[in-house]
Amino acid sequence: MRGGRTLLSGVVGRIRGRVRGLGLAALVASASLLAGCAATHVVSQVSSYGPWPEARKPGAYVFERLPSQAVQAADQAKLETAAEPALLKRGFHRVEQAEKADYTVQIDANVRTEPRVRYDPLLVPYGMHPGYAAPGHPYFWRPGVGGWWGTGGSGLSLSLALEPPWVTLEVRLLIRDRRDGRVLYETQAAHDRVGAVDEAVLPYVFEAALDGFPQPPQGRRVVTVPLPEARR
Repeated sequence: MRGGRTLLSGVVGRIRGRVRGLGLAALVASASLLAGCAATHVVSQVSSYGPWPEARKPGAYVFERLPSQAVQAADQAKLETAAEPALLKRGFHRVEQAEKADYTVQIDANVRTEPRVRYDPLLVPYGMHPGYAAPGHPYFWRPGVGGWWGTGGSGLSLSLALEPPWVTLEVRLLIRDRRDGRVLYETQAAHDRVGAVDEAVLPYVFEAALDGFPQPPQGRRVVTVPLPEARR
């Protein structure tokens, strides 16, 4: 099933909901375990395309905005601020006047949310969970089938319980030659977590996206960015 559109600090994101199968049960369980611990790093899946021309050196750049991003100027500015440290680390410095720039940088972000379903084999009939009987509970509504079988008052209920969603934050970055518009470098990174989007990880996802610049490894790879002590 598919959901509607959402915002990441006002930046338009796409939400595509679909129920994950039992084949992902181990992955979800691992993510849930990690979520309960203090995070020490941000892990992202990264794909980069170039290579950066050997004769070119990083230099001055301006951010380029699509018309849809221009109407969300304040929110797009927050996204650009998150990307700026990673660019600076690679030798790029931001200027405000386009005529002074060697490059243009275009960035965007998407959010994908996938509902998770937990299978509860031993619950009271018809999917009613004693701990979630109050309508105010976030998981009050639970689709399920159930009933009593056998004799002597024994019973079994089968239920599907809604869990916090699996969220993927994706960022994409393009670097172009400002004079001829040629794409010199393209990279994207995706960070997964259980629960809600944490916008505070954006700088670290952009850092992962620019890992390996200017000659990144071929293919999709996993990049781990340590968090500073203050964030742990």
